[in-house]
Amino acid sequence: MTSAVPSFDLLPGAEGSPVILHVPHSARETPPEVRTGIVLDDGALERELDHIVDAHTAELAEAAAESARSTPWRFVNRLSRLVVDPERFPDEREEMLAVGMGAVYTRTTHLADLRPADSDPEPLIERYFRPYAKAMTAAVADRLAVTGRAVIIDVHSYPTVRLPYELHGEGPRPPVCLGTDSFHTPPELLAAAREAFAACGETGLDSPFSGTYVPLEFYGSEPRVSALMIEIRRDTYMTEPGGPAGPGLTRLAKALAALVDAAAR
Repeated sequence: MTSAVPSFDLLPGAEGSPVILHVPHSARETPPEVRTGIVLDDGALERELDHIVDAHTAELAEAAAESARSTPWRFVNRLSRLVVDPERFPDEREEMLAVGMGAVYTRTTHLADLRPADSDPEPLIERYFRPYAKAMTAAVADRLAVTGRAVIIDVHSYPTVRLPYELHGEGPRPPVCLGTDSFHTPPELLAAAREAFAACGETGLDSPFSGTYVPLEFYGSEPRVSALMIEIRRDTYMTEPGGPAGPGLTRLAKALAALVDAAAR
């Protein structure tokens, strides 16, 4: 049995835009055939989703796309990261395996059991992870072919208070954290992000989360692919954990739209 829910959507932008807004962790949907492998009861699962989901980031990306002068492309995960996390390495290179949160999670944000420790991740990786990676790779390749470059802006959020699963959560937790990569994040993209989000509070660098998402086919080898991760502290726009969005979302959408327009130039 397979899920009737699409795993992801590629939402077209302006033909001449190199920008892809990537939204990997906004969804709560867990297909029934995946739910059976999760050991949490329904209440505990909902509480875990409250903590782990980057709530309202798909709406944030949509609002930014609508107000940007040059509409960016959007690649949006429609399934929960408890199905697979498309931004993890699917093998032993993934440092989050140390806390049971590789491409297929076996532990929760509070380090309780999510799946049996001996669960085989391969069926979920084959069904969900690899098609997602292939489609994102194709989306980036298309932008390279049409515009000569691609700019991936990864849209995330994070909790105000450190959760037990965080490996590097001891540092600053600014309103906006910018995750960078030494190869794929050019100084001008970083500067544009700092300027765009200046009205949203302090912008920090690579704390509490660092790095960017680039499909492995291009990672570390294709300089025409630029990437930046935007991590927004949740208390700036929503009620934690898992509650409704507030007026801060509008301010953040305007900032993200300004970054999109700067990156498209």
